[in-house]
Amino acid sequence: MSPHSDPPERPMNALPFDSAEIEELVLRFNAVMAKEATDIPDLGGNATDDEIAETLQETQGDLSRDEITQAIESMNDEQKDALVALFWIGRGDAEPAEWEATQALARQQHDGLVSRYLLGQPEVGEFLTTGLELMEEYGLE
Repeated sequence: MSPHSDPPERPMNALPFDSAEIEELVLRFNAVMAKEATDIPDLGGNATDDEIAETLQETQGDLSRDEITQAIESMNDEQKDALVALFWIGRGDAEPAEWEATQALARQQHDGLVSRYLLGQPEVGEFLTTGLELMEEYGLE
């Protein structure tokens, strides 16, 4: 039999990026998600405490959101589809065994910026981390 007639049960290196790239992306997502989108009016506290709250507020010109948007949108289509599929697997919408079908669904449903979709999802960093862990347990890295 030729190697092409019997595909392996699990494709090797199925993820179009390595785990370090996902971990870096998760750190960026977590940094952006930790920031508050609205201003906090007078906190009534002391100046030292107020400085801490201000660092958690997203401000105009804050590069974190722009940087993550640029990082995601500079990915090729396969990577973007895989990122969404990884998120869905981590959220429990699909199983690692359904990897290729989940990627295909992400491709079909792709409408607009992937970064905007993911930044609009609560717990995106946690779900990407869980998705990556599930894929690694399954044997796809």
